[in-house]
Amino acid sequence: MNWKTLSSDYLFKDTWFTVRRDTCVKPDGKIVTPYYVYEFPTWVTALAITEDNHVVMVKQYRHAIEETIIEIPGGCVDDTDKNLEEAIARELLEETGHSFKTYEYLGKISPNPSTNNNWMHMYLARGGKKIKEQSLDHNEDIEVVLLTIDELKKLINEHQILQAMHATTIFYGLQKLGQAQW
Repeated sequence: MNWKTLSSDYLFKDTWFTVRRDTCVKPDGKIVTPYYVYEFPTWVTALAITEDNHVVMVKQYRHAIEETIIEIPGGCVDDTDKNLEEAIARELLEETGHSFKTYEYLGKISPNPSTNNNWMHMYLARGGKKIKEQSLDHNEDIEVVLLTIDELKKLINEHQILQAMHATTIFYGLQKLGQAQW
């Protein structure tokens, strides 16, 4: 079922977003052109639990949907990160000021495999403690919110977690904690 890429042209390149136009051939010989692929950096995110069993959430404005929403912390893997665990530890510290004792890998998901080429790697971070103030990028305005696991479940049940990849990470994290019920 896999296609073969015959050619690629870059239509737009920027730090956080690149658009590629491919010409492909399917196994039956049919040509697919143009096929647009959005290239994004690799992402990391975590269901982050403090020492006193609170979930560290972040509230921020998301311009594409023009809403302020509650999410879990995370972001892009930087070139300076040695590995994915270092990337999520850095993101958690920058966005929330919290450091965590352990990071358990929960797997990876594709944000949208029909158009996006990147992965989001999911973690369960435990033993968090606030050790410093936030260190935000120039365009970030993030409010840290601490919730109980029951409060988080209530938000999920009320469809208040709008970021689909974060909802997935929360699901896998709650499952690992024995808090997801079928």
